[in-house]
Amino acid sequence: MTVERSTCVDRKCPFHGNLSIRGKILTGKVVSDRMQRTVVVQVDYLRYYSKYKRYARSRSKIHAHNPSCINAVKGDIVKIAECRPLSKTVSFVVIEKDVR
Repeated sequence: MTVERSTCVDRKCPFHGNLSIRGKILTGKVVSDRMQRTVVVQVDYLRYYSKYKRYARSRSKIHAHNPSCINAVKGDIVKIAECRPLSKTVSFVVIEKDVR
């Protein structure tokens, strides 16, 4: 995926700004893009219950910053990475859109 410098002037972009990523990298589906420069990503995972020795499907919704050079919309499969807290609820940033 090629990203042009002229289209992104976001300081919170990990590629064109000064935001460093560290920690977890997750994959999920964008379920909402109604906020400005922020998306809600639903991450599905398996949770283990030791009492029953079984796994159960779980999901969580994570708010992530959406740089203008990536511009993920509702329904996209995206990869998000952990970064420093950008606001009260946002500590992740979208780093890639999957082409599925």
